[in-house]
Amino acid sequence: MDNYEYTELLKKLKNKVENVALIIKPDEIQKRLDEISELEKNPNFWSDVKTASEISKEKTKISNMLFKYEKAKNPLNDAIELYDLALSEDDEETILSLFEDALNLEDSITNLEISMMLSGNDDSKNAIISIHPGAGGTESNDWVSMLYRMYLRFCEREGYKIEILDFQEGDEAGLKDVSFIVKGENAYGYLKAENGIHRLVRVSPFDSAGRRHTSFSSVMVSPEIDDDINIEIEEKDIRVDVYRASGAGGQHVNKTESAVRITHLKTGIVVQCQNDRSQHKNRATAMKMLKSRLYELELEKQNESANSIDKSEIGWGHQVRSYVLFPYQQVKDNRSNLSYSNVEAVLDGDLKKVIEGVLISQSNKN
Repeated sequence: MDNYEYTELLKKLKNKVENVALIIKPDEIQKRLDEISELEKNPNFWSDVKTASEISKEKTKISNMLFKYEKAKNPLNDAIELYDLALSEDDEETILSLFEDALNLEDSITNLEISMMLSGNDDSKNAIISIHPGAGGTESNDWVSMLYRMYLRFCEREGYKIEILDFQEGDEAGLKDVSFIVKGENAYGYLKAENGIHRLVRVSPFDSAGRRHTSFSSVMVSPEIDDDINIEIEEKDIRVDVYRASGAGGQHVNKTESAVRITHLKTGIVVQCQNDRSQHKNRATAMKMLKSRLYELELEKQNESANSIDKSEIGWGHQVRSYVLFPYQQVKDNRSNLSYSNVEAVLDGDLKKVIEGVLISQSNKN
């Protein structure tokens, strides 16, 4: 990097921070925080638990937003001042040090941009993820298990917690279906980018002739809805089936019909849960999953989104991302139009840059 490149980088980063400031209005955030501080001093503030809770959530959200803004803006301003001073004094050692720190500075501003993109009403919620195989039997089932492992490893990297809701092993290998909740800060905001059809191209380990196979799986991501969001579901609109759990869970699980599958007749949405030994608890969890899916469906209608997934369309022409292991190595996302050569790392959970590429791309289109 030379002086010209660094100067241009500083201009670009300063412009990004200024754009963020126009969106979040830091002065107004500080004014609102001061107002909340005064409200909290009132002895009657906590008497209305619901209102106090809502204001506390607002305080946490905007405080985090302001903190992230300041955390990115202050180092940038320091870098600009130090660079101008170093240039005036012809301090090459300081200039080289700034060049070396340029990547960290750019990452800090990018993280700020992503934080602003994850400031929607549902982005802070937990995410409910369901992965289903397309046509192809064992090959597609194995692809489901690969995707499941990829998300588990990603969650480990990001410090998210996982709660398994449904886990059905394939007849020969892989998984028939798997659903789980991801819990953590902005879990839905990040993982909503994974909603869609995922395509795998590889030499099949299940083909003795060593031929290349293409497999598809759908990843459905919904926000875990809060209790204060009212989604009414009438009994006449659903069909409830119970069955014996097929996955791990202990002898009691496998001997009783504790697993629950709920079909929403109007939309065709199907959810299932076998996480607990109690059929009643599994039904309650499945109903929560259904409400989350219906909530997401309603949001898609309001936003005129084309991202809803029909399990009958888990195939060619619908994929959001392709993972090619043969004859070359590449992960290509059709929404960001970005390609990545580190396929093994991505499948091992190194997903953050891929997801952020999608979020930035979708933000630029809005």
